[in-house]
Order: sequence, then structure tokens, then C-alpha cells
Amino acid sequence: MNSFEANAKTFAHAVRSHWGIENSLHWRLDVVMREDDCRIRMGNAPSIFAMLRHLCLNLFQTEPSKLSLKRKRMKAALNDDYRANVVFGLAF
Repeated sequence: MNSFEANAKTFAHAVRSHWGIENSLHWRLDVVMREDDCRIRMGNAPSIFAMLRHLCLNLFQTEPSKLSLKRKRMKAALNDDYRANVVFGLAF
């Protein structure tokens, strides 16, 4: 920041852009993966489960069906073939 000279408007835009991306990701994690409801608090478990939630969210986003992310999560929980398709990218 020392070498960067900006007026308040430019700085505010940069901050809002950063938080827009940050809030978008956390909104998805909360709505789709129910991250705020997680009660895991001990040891390394919170960071491990956060990584797994990010991985799953990325897998659901790359799966090409038109279902919502929330429905993809439910379908993967209930259907072994669909889950294999999401995880391994298998086409049926």
C-alpha cells in the first residue's frame, strides 16, 4: 500500500470488489453446503472440513447439468451413479 497512491473513490472500489467476491463465495458455502450450521470446532477438523466443502462446491460447479448447486448436492447424496459422475467426471 505504501507505493500505491489512490484517491478515496479508487480505494473504496477496490475494497468493495474484494468483499463482493468474498461474500459471493461465503454465501454459496453457507446456502449450498450449510457451512454456518457446522458444529465442528476441535483440532484440525474445521480446516479439513472447510477444504472438503470447497472441493465439493467446485465439483458441483463443474458438473454440467442445469440443476441448482443445492439440488446437485442432494442428488449426489441420494444417487451413487450421479455422485460418481460428479466426483470422477464419468459420462453415462
